[in-house]
Amino acid sequence: MTVIIWIAEPTWASCVDAARARCAPQEPVTLLGVTDEGVAAAAHGAFSGLLGRGHGPGQDPGRRLEEEAAAAAAGLLERAAARLGRPARRVARTGRVEDEVMAELAGRGAEDLLICARDGDRSRPGPHTLAPPTRFVVDHAPCPVLLVW
Repeated sequence: MTVIIWIAEPTWASCVDAARARCAPQEPVTLLGVTDEGVAAAAHGAFSGLLGRGHGPGQDPGRRLEEEAAAAAAGLLERAAARLGRPARRVARTGRVEDEVMAELAGRGAEDLLICARDGDRSRPGPHTLAPPTRFVVDHAPCPVLLVW
């Protein structure tokens, strides 16, 4: 069985702790981090909307946001790997979050396990304790899902 741990702020520590508590040492682990492309895309669009009014092509703020997001994702995966305390494959993806998680899960089956966390409204029980991307993944994952708080 391969264990895939979905690493996301602010729930990553709970997911890593769940994996440490429930997975055998010989089971391969993948740490999966996904950066939502929406923020950088909005910055690219806003910059393009200026229609070249005094701004050169090297000044697009979307590029800087992409670089900072990639650095933040790499740092988060590094912290998760350190907390896990064992070798793990690290995967950093960028795109629509639920699509990227599902792409990583493609070809997986009942022998694998996805660990993710509730990331919605924690003030009351019910379906809103999952954000829309997490709800989509939980509903469509091709493998078992361990959902933690």
